Amino acid sequence: MVAGSWPRSNHLSSNESPEHAPASSNHGLSHARIGALGALTFLLMVPETLPVPVLKGLIVERFQVSAAMATLFMVANMIGALIATPFVGLYVDRTGKRRKLCLWALLLDAILMQSMTHAPDYGTFLALRMLEGAVHIGALTLLMNLVVDTAKERRGRALGAVGAGLTFGVATGAAIGGMLGKLQPEMTLHWASYLLLGSSVAAFWLLPGDTRSQKNHGYRKMLRAVQQEPGLRAPLLLAFIDRFTVGFFTAGFPLLLASVHDVDAPTIGKLLGAFLFPFALLSYPCGRLAERWSRMRLVAIGSLIYGLAVALVGIAPVGSMWIIMPVCGISSALMFIPTLLWLLDRTPGIGRSTAIAAFHTAGSLGFLVGPLVCGKLVAMGADSTSSKPAGSGYALAFAVAGIAEILGATLVIAISIRRRSAA
Repeated sequence: MVAGSWPRSNHLSSNESPEHAPASSNHGLSHARIGALGALTFLLMVPETLPVPVLKGLIVERFQVSAAMATLFMVANMIGALIATPFVGLYVDRTGKRRKLCLWALLLDAILMQSMTHAPDYGTFLALRMLEGAVHIGALTLLMNLVVDTAKERRGRALGAVGAGLTFGVATGAAIGGMLGKLQPEMTLHWASYLLLGSSVAAFWLLPGDTRSQKNHGYRKMLRAVQQEPGLRAPLLLAFIDRFTVGFFTAGFPLLLASVHDVDAPTIGKLLGAFLFPFALLSYPCGRLAERWSRMRLVAIGSLIYGLAVALVGIAPVGSMWIIMPVCGISSALMFIPTLLWLLDRTPGIGRSTAIAAFHTAGSLGFLVGPLVCGKLVAMGADSTSSKPAGSGYALAFAVAGIAEILGATLVIAISIRRRSAA
């Protein structure tokens, strides 16, 4: 066996099923296995942003709806995720079974993504999108649960690799979606379904085995723990705020560039990539850094820089976006994995699976609220002036998003420092 590879027993042997395959080593996942799981996460995430650069053609022109209605594409996805995530986490903590459920979720995700290409109307399209969001976030949550439980002392770098795969996937989908869907926007959904089918096949070989759950939690107990444990509320609020602002990028940013700046779909994808690729490249290093350095300090620095950059998006010319987007990506990497590790450090008795589910639930709620607030602010800004209504509306929206990030992070960090001093 080559040094650093995972044991042969993680593939099927004569008396083992994949659900109970052992961990890679006594020290947790090997570096090779960590890299493979990061690659699997990449395959899982590319499909989610393939349609984003072509929202105008895929939704506005196809279904003859307004730009504000088009933001419901992301809202529906997050509603599904918000509903599914807590129950996935609780199911895992009760049973310990997640590998087989993850495989089925990936396969169903591929089917639902393909079904959206045949939706006869926008209502059906949104319903399918909601279901797709539920199974997709379920698969992602289950994958992260398996990684957390098997990585042991390499948890920071393992989550960093998964985070890198996640953001590389999101960035790649956004970057190439504009090119794939330039002539036929529905092609983005076709390719999304093919990639999800491929990821389900890869997951059969790459996912770690299940570990037995030692906790049995009810839904009320989880909510009570989140309400009563001060250490949980701070990182969960940060997860909400971060995803709230990202909701402005997934829904409002492509429409801002297309409607106000007359930017074509391939360029929109490249600008989204300029945000997301630095985020992806730095997720693993920031995960390793967070193993040694203060999670709170990393989050504080990242939040301040990110909030200032976001506030500039609505008023900056297109040329400046090529600088602002990488700054957003770098600062996001400083926040993402450290926030999750911060949460895992403070899980009381609710179980890591439920803690990760709570993290995704808070993030999904932010994704849900973000596009809705963005659409409302764009409309408010458009009503306030007649000189350049669309541009002023987006300027207002991104200013609010940036200020929310700075104020929210400042409040959370201040409260956390005060509690630490009082302890």
